[in-house]
Amino acid sequence: MKQLESSIRIEVKTDYIEEQSSPEEERYLFSYTITIINLGDEPVTLKSRMWCITDANGHESKVEGAGVVGETPTIAPNTAYQYTSGTVCETPFAVMQGYYVMVTKQGETFKAPIAPFRLAAPGLLH
Repeated sequence: MKQLESSIRIEVKTDYIEEQSSPEEERYLFSYTITIINLGDEPVTLKSRMWCITDANGHESKVEGAGVVGETPTIAPNTAYQYTSGTVCETPFAVMQGYYVMVTKQGETFKAPIAPFRLAAPGLLH
């Protein structure tokens, strides 16, 4: 099980979408681009995901569902799958983390952890 988890590398890039945010209404929109890299020697299919988003007020929300952006991609060995999605927060800073549920060709299921990453409006952090 641990070996399967370590065969997946997840890279994240985030952006603050200023033109769609409204700080006076406590609405901060962020996009995130995820790259899922299969370092293993067999294809894996992303079946579902679970996100935990914690804003600067300590408010935690969980998001679970099938696939990502309407897809359940199969990622071949030594290839990557990339997608961009977004989230709205009530504060200009938040932390996201979670996992993807992946399935091998043989039907083995495992969780690929997504390390915590920051969503931050520019100028907040030095």
